[in-house]
Amino acid sequence: QLQLVESGGGLVQPGGSLRLSCAASGFTLDYYAMGWFRQAPGKEREGVSCIAKRDGNTYYADSVKGRFTISRDNVKNTVYLQMNSLKPEDTAVYYCAARRSSYSGRYFVNAYEYDYWGQGTQVTVSS
Repeated sequence: QLQLVESGGGLVQPGGSLRLSCAASGFTLDYYAMGWFRQAPGKEREGVSCIAKRDGNTYYADSVKGRFTISRDNVKNTVYLQMNSLKPEDTAVYYCAARRSSYSGRYFVNAYEYDYWGQGTQVTVSS
């Protein structure tokens, strides 16, 4: 059974940091491009950051560029999102997603392009 499980969310003060993890089971991430998305109450799901299955190509939304870093460890079958300098507007449920890809260096920005999703982890930035 293919499964993605996010962890690492929580409550943090503005300016703080969190590291989200997305562990895959039932399949190997070697063949998958990965993405992190978020959804705040009353808003649509938006792409935060994406990474190609190889070559290290990455994408960041303008709102998180310079503050968030996506990485992957295919040996551990895990993708990470390091979030620094967090702001209240970063508050949302964060989801990781996987899409099997034939392209080593291509990432996918849109939610509809992904096949598998985790259950989400809540991130709340508040003083």
